Amino acid sequence: MTTANKLTILRVLMIPAFLVVLYWGFPGSRYVALGIYIVACLTDLLDGYIARHYNQTTDFGKFMDPVADKLTEGAVVLCLMTRYRWVAALVVLYVLKEGFMAVAGLVMLRRGKKLDGAKWFGKVCTFVFYLVTVTLILWVSIPPTVADILIAVCGAVMAFTLAMYIPVFVKMNREAKADAGEK
Repeated sequence: MTTANKLTILRVLMIPAFLVVLYWGFPGSRYVALGIYIVACLTDLLDGYIARHYNQTTDFGKFMDPVADKLTEGAVVLCLMTRYRWVAALVVLYVLKEGFMAVAGLVMLRRGKKLDGAKWFGKVCTFVFYLVTVTLILWVSIPPTVADILIAVCGAVMAFTLAMYIPVFVKMNREAKADAGEK
């Protein structure tokens, strides 16, 4: 069990803590929940850095890190959906994007290909997602128009990211067919 893997597991364990604290409703619970979420976001950055920098990349980490990301992000958007009407559209986009990534990734894996890490647009999407969700959690009295604009920007970045990943997987599919001698 590497340090990077321990951080990934910690991130998964923070999800129920975040949910309980956010909905507990004691004075300052929103800030405590936000602190838990920010630590989870930072562990996402840190575990990948540690795994690469200290040669701690493992098959478990390659599998579990994206699972931890999706569970964390999913828990946050579902919580925000109860406060902001347009987050439901984000959930739909999120499911489409992640569903496509999962299905395309599995198809390519069966063909002997895999995506070599997140692309720059995937990292930008994650950053924008974290920035918007932290803002929506922290700024309790955010004007509805500002919240709608932030959600729309996040949605546009998600849609852009999905559109950018499609040709990546199409190219991988062509390469897999060429490697197999198909036409």
